[in-house]
Amino acid sequence: METLHEYLERLSSREPVPGGGSAAALVAALGAALVEMVGRISDAPADVLTRAQSLREAALAARERDERAFSAVIEAQALPKSTDAEKAARREALESALRGAAAEPLHAASLALDVLRLSRELTALQTRALASDVGCAAEFGAAALAACAYNVRVNHRYMKDETAIRAQAATLESYENEGTKILGDVRSRL
Repeated sequence: METLHEYLERLSSREPVPGGGSAAALVAALGAALVEMVGRISDAPADVLTRAQSLREAALAARERDERAFSAVIEAQALPKSTDAEKAARREALESALRGAAAEPLHAASLALDVLRLSRELTALQTRALASDVGCAAEFGAAALAACAYNVRVNHRYMKDETAIRAQAATLESYENEGTKILGDVRSRL
């Protein structure tokens, strides 16, 4: 298992993977871990702890999925393009890889939104001593959601499949709208 130090070394290298999408998923995992911690300290209902733990694990898995998806884009970009057949194969592979590279941060954005949702649930516990931790969890969820959105949209710039772009963009917009509302609710309650 890779340590946080090792991951940050890879992130800070000249290599394109990991990048922003991977880091965004890690931020979501950090938010979920804070929700889990606050839940344990405040004796939150067991389902909150179960959901937070599952969310943390899903966000860590999303980090790795994002890395694989963007690696596929890099591999597709490196395909030969000397002949018309090679160019066509490269275009098809690149479009498929870009669709995946947009889908993975979109998935991570849904996890970040879940971090926000759980953070809002914790505000009902009124654990004043843990308010900063709940606030940090919500802010991490919001930051991860915003970072994921950048990654979805940058891939859309290069995709050709307008149907996929519209569907992903609509989903992302709904996540962002809900996330903004939840973050405002959390901030007003703490």
